Amino acid sequence: MEYLEFELPIKELEDQLQKCQIIGLESEVDVTETCKQIEKKLIATKKDIYKNLTPWQRVQMSRHPSRPYTLDYIKALCGDSFLELHGDRGFKDDKAMIGGLGKIGDQSFMFIGQQKGYNTKTRQYRNFGMANPEGYRKALRLMKSAEKFGIPVVTLLDTPGAYPGLEAEERGQGEAIARNILEMTRLKVPIITIVIGEGASGGALGIGVGDKVLMLENTWYSVISPESCSSILWRSWEYKEQAAEALKLTATDMKKMGIVDEIVKEPIGGAHSDREKTFLTVKNAILKTYEELKNLSPKDLVNNRMEKYMGMGVFKG
Repeated sequence: MEYLEFELPIKELEDQLQKCQIIGLESEVDVTETCKQIEKKLIATKKDIYKNLTPWQRVQMSRHPSRPYTLDYIKALCGDSFLELHGDRGFKDDKAMIGGLGKIGDQSFMFIGQQKGYNTKTRQYRNFGMANPEGYRKALRLMKSAEKFGIPVVTLLDTPGAYPGLEAEERGQGEAIARNILEMTRLKVPIITIVIGEGASGGALGIGVGDKVLMLENTWYSVISPESCSSILWRSWEYKEQAAEALKLTATDMKKMGIVDEIVKEPIGGAHSDREKTFLTVKNAILKTYEELKNLSPKDLVNNRMEKYMGMGVFKG
């Protein structure tokens, strides 16, 4: 398991516990009491560290290499029922944006989300989770298909941003994202959006307009990443921690400002520390939210969604 810098005290205690257990197995020395003391200290240290995470540390948690990605959630939620659908019917199939039909219990959903890679090869294959215009057009095609058949949509946000390459701009990156935002505001089926990792810029917003927006505890949602913000304001990445603080990008900040509707709790240590528990929590959150939305008429869904987004923001007259 990989440890972030602020998690090193936990690593030291876990190493001590492991050595203590080995001594107990390999010798006749009774180390039960010592192990119990280390375990107690380990639990207290974990609670202390994860209870007081800074915004920058939460950004680091959202990028943890062991953190589950979109396909991990979909496979855990749907099992073998997931059918991935490909292509935007215009240019090509974007591997950074995945989507398809799946069932949670007896209820069908259209799942759409950004997918990152697990190693160098798959990260290149998935373009590091940064979608091109065709990815957003594929997402829109799938959402329109879901609307046609009355299937609710679940979007999973985890991207460092839309792909900023020249070819993406030539193919209409800005228009594709803007079109998705417009179409999602008037989609006549329930949309449940969940931020599962990084929610950066228009790249996330292109599939992020939902009736209910949920956010995992150790994720972030912002117009720009802390590093990019730091490089613009201070001409250096060294101030990324101050930028993270100023951007108000944590789940708590988002909930306080009314940008997201609910914070989904993660196990102590983050989503990657207990994947099964995380998957179960997300599954329950999706089903609970769907229960709240399923009896609304298409007209009410659209009206409520419009009012939700038009009511955001604070201004002085």
